[in-house]
Amino acid sequence: MGFLYRIEELRALEARARAGLAPGALMQRAGRAAAAHLHTRLRQRVGTQRAGTVLLLCGPGDNGGDGFVCAAALRELGHDCRCWAPAASTRPDAVAARAHWQASGGEIHAQLPTQMKPDIVVDALFGIGAQRPLADPFLGALRAAQALGVPIVALDVPSGLHADTGAWIGAVAGVRAATTLTFLGDKPGLHMLDARDAAGTVEVHSLQTDALQAQAPPAGALIEPDQFGVLGQARAARSNKGDFGTVSVVGGAAGMVGAALLAARAALRLGAGKVIVDCIGAPGLAVDLLQPELMLRPGAAIAPGSTLVAGCGMGSDAAASERLVGLLAHEGPALFDADALNCIAATPQLQQRLAARSQTTVITPHPGEAARLLSCATPDVQTDRIASALRLARQTNAIVVLKGAGSVVAQPDGHYAVNPTGSAALASAGTGDVLAGMIGALLAQSAVGLPAAIAAVHAGVWLHGRAAELFAQDSGMSASEIAPLAARALAQLRCAGRPARLD
Repeated sequence: MGFLYRIEELRALEARARAGLAPGALMQRAGRAAAAHLHTRLRQRVGTQRAGTVLLLCGPGDNGGDGFVCAAALRELGHDCRCWAPAASTRPDAVAARAHWQASGGEIHAQLPTQMKPDIVVDALFGIGAQRPLADPFLGALRAAQALGVPIVALDVPSGLHADTGAWIGAVAGVRAATTLTFLGDKPGLHMLDARDAAGTVEVHSLQTDALQAQAPPAGALIEPDQFGVLGQARAARSNKGDFGTVSVVGGAAGMVGAALLAARAALRLGAGKVIVDCIGAPGLAVDLLQPELMLRPGAAIAPGSTLVAGCGMGSDAAASERLVGLLAHEGPALFDADALNCIAATPQLQQRLAARSQTTVITPHPGEAARLLSCATPDVQTDRIASALRLARQTNAIVVLKGAGSVVAQPDGHYAVNPTGSAALASAGTGDVLAGMIGALLAQSAVGLPAAIAAVHAGVWLHGRAAELFAQDSGMSASEIAPLAARALAQLRCAGRPARLD
């Protein structure tokens, strides 16, 4: 499992690791791990006939110390390294690393070496301890490095990025790294918001602390396919539709019928055995011509035990709120999305009924809907998406999917996960309705209990994002195209895990 460490958890892990090591040992491990990565990369970039040239931008703290160790190790491997460091080192390990670099003949430049033509630039300015927005001379140096047009490799986090939230500190943007080499443990902020563009490929180096991590795992994890359980395994050949549950979709008020149909079609494509749809605004709709397999039953009672998906295009008038009273009492798994969440946010009685549910409950708000449920402003939610999602999970006693760049799945017990898949192609109308239907289908196919429900939610969120990646463009994908691509992604996972045939 890919653990995610928030800053406080990293500090605690670092303290435990340092307690059993000589001073500076962790910095040596980090810098040498970075040098090994860069050595391989330089060989791929320039070949073996000449030395690689590396410009390292070193800050005053431990991140800069990692840079000095990296430079010394690269020099031992035959590469030409220059360190730019306009400020004195302030941390003991960094002071020692800087002194060793200079004692070995390494140069430290107070001004950027403008005549240098590096093959790679290393951003070793600021790590997880950064508190203030980037400013000159550091910001100017990063901008100049970006203008060189060569790969930038960030050590630990791209400078100026908050390791917990994934947002640029003070909204001052740094530069995009091609790769981030992150140390000790992965950080949630490398997979959310601005980091989705800024961090590039994230490579985790535990610095030989795996045993310590296993002793006290953090509350967060990155969503990965190995968490999907039986949903990622091939179905038995003797299966029938009754093995894969029923999804009941309620929504689609006048003018928004498509929302309910998008959710229902997605549920069918993601493997639900049967899908029943109540399109509130189209009581005369007898058949969905694009998906005639759907069973359209306006006003029908929700079958106990089926998986309910409610809210997609449901409307937020008094009639919708009244209908929700009964839906919240559904005896079976239930997912509430969109207008259902707005009705709940506006009605204390519905909030109480949601929190009192004893069956598996999932809510899938976007940041605006989450803000209404939490009685705060949308920017407040985005300031710390993990904290917001966890607070909402405790308040509603539900599994929460806080949608966005790096969707957060939060549980009432304080555990959370961040989704690494997705792209800007998902920024179009109806994609949230599709996600609701996908998760509903996977819940319907899951065993009873929280672990199975969490696996279903993780799978739905991951596959939804993976569909956008398979689309392979950052725009132009309609919501209707997501579910077929997600089904393909699921099939690929199942094929990868299928035992080889004996010929």
